[in-house]
Amino acid sequence: MVQVKALACELPHRLGLPLSRLSVADIRQEVVAQGLVAEISGTTLWRWLHADALRPWQHRSWTFPRDPDFAAKAGRILDLYERLWQGVPLSPTDFVISADEKTSVQARRRKQPTLAVASGPPHARRA
Repeated sequence: MVQVKALACELPHRLGLPLSRLSVADIRQEVVAQGLVAEISGTTLWRWLHADALRPWQHRSWTFPRDPDFAAKAGRILDLYERLWQGVPLSPTDFVISADEKTSVQARRRKQPTLAVASGPPHARRA
């Protein structure tokens, strides 16, 4: 089953198929041709892939990193999620800030003047 799922995640051009998408029938034909299974129904194959949220027949799922250094670059980020930097655990006082460029969000000019900070608890400031 693992080999079938791995094959389903291969880039279509490696299998000699169009880059647009793989169908369940394409995957079924390939797993039988490669001898991974003697026979398998399209329904069973779909169920195996669907159980792991693999949907190669939807072209959006074929977004793969092609940068040869992707693993090293992603590893740094994944380490930060684990609160590690260069193999050393972060202290409780260390913070990780994640910022992402949002190209569709444009900076806007402020329409209202900035107000000074009020004293007291927030619920007491409401009128």
